[in-house]
Amino acid sequence: MKDCNQCGKCCIKYGDGALSATAGEIDMWELFQPHIFQYVKDNEIWFCPDTGVQLNRCPFLEIEPSQGKEKYTCSIYLSRPEDCRHYPSSIAEMIRDECEMIEVKDLQDSNKAQTELDDLMEGSRPRKQ
Repeated sequence: MKDCNQCGKCCIKYGDGALSATAGEIDMWELFQPHIFQYVKDNEIWFCPDTGVQLNRCPFLEIEPSQGKEKYTCSIYLSRPEDCRHYPSSIAEMIRDECEMIEVKDLQDSNKAQTELDDLMEGSRPRKQ
């Protein structure tokens, strides 16, 4: 599996209302990060603060100036929703989403690739009980 190359495919695909935030995250944003909370409406995320209309892209996804292929960054990376922190959760999900981290060897042995992904994402996912 390759390192993330910041292609933005996951953020673009899920940043249009397919994400959710926990009540705790929303509460923390309201108290400590109003610049994020302003995009919350009825406990759902990524609504235009001016119109109340659902955005079709995460307002915190930014294109990094570069030469060549575009790279994307998250301006709220440390405060991003759990949905973002936990992605990707499976090799099948990565294949479906055309994740550029996938290599041919991952397709040839998906169990090994899933183990590698689980190890890679260990610090980003909730602990199994």
